[in-house]
Amino acid sequence: MRSATFLLLTVLPAAAAVSAGSGSTVWLASLDLSKVKQGWGKPQVDKAVTEVPMSIAGRKFEHGLGTHASSVIYIDTKGGCERFLACVGVDDNAKDPRGSVVFKVIGDGKMLFRSPVMKTGDQPLQVDVNLKGVKTLVLLAEPTADGIAFDHADWAEARFEITGDRPETMDRPREDPIILTPKPSPKPRINGPKVFGVRPGSPFIFTIPAAGDRPMVFSAENLPEGLGLDAAAGKISGSLTKRGEYHVTLKARNALGVASRPLRIVVGDAIALTPPMGWNSWYCYMNEVTEKDIRDAADAMVSSGMINHGYCYVDVDDCWMVYPGSDDPVLGGEPRSPDGALRPNKRFTDMKAMADYIHSKGLKAGLYISPGPRTCGGFEGSWGREELDARTFAEWGYDLLKYDFCSYGSVWKGDSLEEHKKPYKLMGDLLRKQNRDIVFNLCQYGMANVWEWGAEVGGNSWRTTGDLGATNDLWANVCAIGFSQNGLEKWAGPGHWNDPDYLLIGWIHWDGAIRPTPLTPNEQYTHVSLWSLLAAPLILSGDMRHLDDFTLSLLTNDEVIEVNQDPLGKQARRVAQDDELEVWAKDMEDGSNAVGLFNRGELESVVTAKWSDLGLAGKRIVRDLWRQKDLGVFEGRFETKVPRHGVVLVRIRAAEQRQEH
Repeated sequence: MRSATFLLLTVLPAAAAVSAGSGSTVWLASLDLSKVKQGWGKPQVDKAVTEVPMSIAGRKFEHGLGTHASSVIYIDTKGGCERFLACVGVDDNAKDPRGSVVFKVIGDGKMLFRSPVMKTGDQPLQVDVNLKGVKTLVLLAEPTADGIAFDHADWAEARFEITGDRPETMDRPREDPIILTPKPSPKPRINGPKVFGVRPGSPFIFTIPAAGDRPMVFSAENLPEGLGLDAAAGKISGSLTKRGEYHVTLKARNALGVASRPLRIVVGDAIALTPPMGWNSWYCYMNEVTEKDIRDAADAMVSSGMINHGYCYVDVDDCWMVYPGSDDPVLGGEPRSPDGALRPNKRFTDMKAMADYIHSKGLKAGLYISPGPRTCGGFEGSWGREELDARTFAEWGYDLLKYDFCSYGSVWKGDSLEEHKKPYKLMGDLLRKQNRDIVFNLCQYGMANVWEWGAEVGGNSWRTTGDLGATNDLWANVCAIGFSQNGLEKWAGPGHWNDPDYLLIGWIHWDGAIRPTPLTPNEQYTHVSLWSLLAAPLILSGDMRHLDDFTLSLLTNDEVIEVNQDPLGKQARRVAQDDELEVWAKDMEDGSNAVGLFNRGELESVVTAKWSDLGLAGKRIVRDLWRQKDLGVFEGRFETKVPRHGVVLVRIRAAEQRQEH
């Protein structure tokens, strides 16, 4: 799969003598370390990342740079560096067998050194690299397939032998935000899910997602009795009492033409038959969220056109409730009314009116609370009042509940599997008794292998990991969380989805302020592509006020969204890996395969998708989904250059298979 050539230098024993060059020595840790990017903590001068003396397999080092995988250091050698020398290894303070790191040295796009996987307790390895003629040096400490936990990476005794100017750290390569998604046609096109689940008697809320010039007129053939359609707005509402499947043909017409698409309505016990799509307030407003912010987000989902591509949930996260015991006149007060019902804080005037407003836009409303006494932010939780809260949420008209573990650990009876299940089963049972469908999102960070039992307790989706934004290197966390989903695909499917957290693109709350995501354009393409392949909920948590053309192009590519919303409901799996190059594949309902060719490395590389890995044979048409164009007919394999931290997302179909786009 790899085309780049790797040179693994002979690894000498750590105690071997290192001959000095004829010039001066510059310690790596003496450079400006503010440009170092790493997955956890801060780079440390002459110490391990945990700020203790540096030690590898019992050997102490006085000098060096302590980092944590995934760490990246770009260095401008100024043309005067002769050699780079170091002893590398996992620091003893990791004290955990999961500590595992691969060290790499790249010069002007060529691999100069690559260690084997180094684990906690392994002897340090010596690096001695000739840098004559090298202009740009990259030092990498990369995690392995087990994630970044305890990957305490030491560049011990790391130094440059120089004969010219002193080297300097530098920023990572800059990328321009190139829009690959073609502009949509002004002709009508119906998007979004092809299947919709509803429970008998629950309110039916569905807005037909359709792109194209307005005004547009909507119709629906074979719409079952009990449902009605607003022909101007495309809103289908009402309720259905009889269980079964209804096959409806949706149509959208404007002055330029007409589009039609089937919709299968399933009346039964299952909802969320495709992954939820929408927006959540947390990574934008955090604990300062207001009702106006939520209403504005609903407005923006419509005005931006996101609603025309299937986005429908507008979710308020933590901090809408009262903060018990607070003397803040806005946040404090009695958290519940005399009858025990939840009260919002004074940033939210009327929770039901807010849900009604969201519904008036053709959207759905989502809410957040904890099963414990307090939420993560310290606000009122549901513990002891679960039945009343479930009924209140339904009466207010909410369509999704995020149930965040948080303080539940202070009231449970121990870390057993049954105690993990207990609060979620309780709320799941209560939600199913309500007179409306409320999608249930279990937020407990993957504890106790929640993917194995989330559906059993009534979950429609469940967080499989910690917070995506809880890191100072978002790219490292996208990789650590996104690519760790392999193996979880057996527990995902219609009505129950693995959730690796939100889409953190556009403008997000980062480093103390709302600012552009730290992800590069290629990293954002990787983020959205991987989440689409994983059949993960596509929930943006960026600022809806800053939806620039590039961000919207990432969110509204309908051929990419089709991968996520495919009715078959398969989650992608990794089918091939060569170090930082990976191929992931997802079976689609029409017999085609959605395939992501990923490059997590620092070098542009050729990635190959082999038919033998995909279970395919014969001639196949390969279509680039971001560019929305066929690339040709291939046999046996498809290979392509993939940029640093980038992806090529394709759909592969039999040569005789009908093209629907």
